[in-house]
Order: sequence, then structure tokens, then C-alpha cells
Amino acid sequence: MDTAPVPDGNSFFAAVPGAPASTDNADAPSPSGGSHRAPRGVRPSRAERRSRRRSASRSRSGRHRRLLPNRPFWQELPILIVIALVAAYLVKTFVFQVFFIPSGSMENTLRINDRVLVDKVSYQFRDLRRGEIVVFNADGVLAPENAPVQPAPNFLVAAIRGIQGTFGLGQNSETDYIKRVIGVGGDRVQCCDAQNRLTVNGVALEESAYLFPGDAPSLTRFDVVVPAGKMWVMGDHRSASADSRSRIGAPGGGFVPTDRVIGRAFAVSWPWRSVRRLSIPETFKQGSLVSTPQASSGS
Repeated sequence: MDTAPVPDGNSFFAAVPGAPASTDNADAPSPSGGSHRAPRGVRPSRAERRSRRRSASRSRSGRHRRLLPNRPFWQELPILIVIALVAAYLVKTFVFQVFFIPSGSMENTLRINDRVLVDKVSYQFRDLRRGEIVVFNADGVLAPENAPVQPAPNFLVAAIRGIQGTFGLGQNSETDYIKRVIGVGGDRVQCCDAQNRLTVNGVALEESAYLFPGDAPSLTRFDVVVPAGKMWVMGDHRSASADSRSRIGAPGGGFVPTDRVIGRAFAVSWPWRSVRRLSIPETFKQGSLVSTPQASSGS
């Protein structure tokens, strides 16, 4: 009897209608060359492996990502500049600002042309503290001290000044002053005691650490009680500062409303040789400086 030959596996499945094709050559490249994978069991070359690692590294770090990936970089650059300026403006408005020092009223703590970093957030969460250096709007409160800023002749100059102001490269408003807080609401500030020292609530201040060399604490004698919601401010260069003393006897009495405060100067940021933190002098940390009921009553 003749026996039919037994087909091998491939021919058997191929003979059955609808059966799946053999998978033995699944890894083989297609005739069109569409497959980019190496055949099974064949290890990619060292150069190919290195290329794959670099691509994976770029993907993880995001270095290959662009704002406009299909455009040349020079078209993307103006957009990046605008984004940077908007971000700087928002930071200046709500968080930090760089202020230019135009006068010598705070020497030698702050010198002309210094730039200081001003924190605009802290006073949203806490009160002013004696000894801190603050920037505030002195319009109508203190005697003029800063030179008036001339109006911009055109839009371009105004825009340039705005950018300079954002980065502390130009003069601030003539009504923005920077002084040291000597007394807060309820404090009794006097000048001077028998040793010619300023006193706050009867406690003498040792000001040699920040007072301009050779300056007296004050040549103007006064005895004031700071109203609630106000502060008494003085420059460290007392003989060259238009501060609270300049309005004694005038409406307002030289007291600056605390809601005029723009922020706290906490560091000098320029020039590099002067970079440092602006801290509260030790003399203001005396526990006995705390305001007393007697001081608050004005007696």
C-alpha cells in the first residue's frame, strides 16, 4: 500500500486555508526594507548602542525640546526674551525688586550707586521690626531728598527706563526713599540722653556699628511717640538725610504710614565687592526696647 508523505510543519499549515503564516522569519527584514531591528540573536554594534544611549539621555533631560521645534532658533529667541521680561516684571511686582541707591543718606551702610534687594513679601505675614532698612513711598510725608526724574521724551526711552527699573539699572522714582526704622507704633523716640545717644522707650541705642563716621545721632532735638500704624525713620548718614526729623512740627509730624512700605532691603547685590546681607543691628535686639503702656500713652 502506498503511503502519503507526511508534510512538515510549515507545509502543513500552509496547506490549511486560513491558517497563520509561519513565524520563523518574523525578525527578518521586509522586502521593502521597512524593519530597522537587528535580526534575532545579532547584537547591535557599539556605535549604534552609544547612539541609542545618547538619544535616551537627551530625552530624559529634555535638552532636545524646543518651544518651536520646527522653526530656527532665531525665530524662537524673541519669544524667549519676552517671556523672560514678563517673568522679571512679575517677580519685581510681587516678590523681589532691585533698588538703586541715588543719595548718600544711608552711608556708609549703603553707598551711592549700590543696588539692594528688597523683599516685598515678608510684611504680608509679619510686622515691621526696629532696625530694619525699608523702602517706602515718601510722597507728601517727608521733605524731598532724591533728584527728580526727568520725563521720558518718547516711548522708546520710557520702555528702556522700564526695563532698567525692572533690573535696578536706573534711578527709582524720586519719592521712593530708603531709611532705617527707629521706632514703630507706640514707641517713644527721644534725642538725646546725657551721653548724646538716641533712646527708644528709654533705652539708649549704641549706633556706632552703622552710623556714618563722625556723625552725631542727631543735631535736632525731639521727643515723639509714634502713632499706631506709623513708623519713625532715620538715615544712617544723619547729617545728610531728609528723614522723620525734617517734618517735626509739620502736618504728619514726620511719621511714615506703614502702608507706604514697599519692602524690606535685605541684601546689597551690587557692586560685587559690596555684596552682603543687611541684618538688624544688635542694639535693636535689646529686650527692654519693647513698647510700654507709658510710651503708648505719650506720657
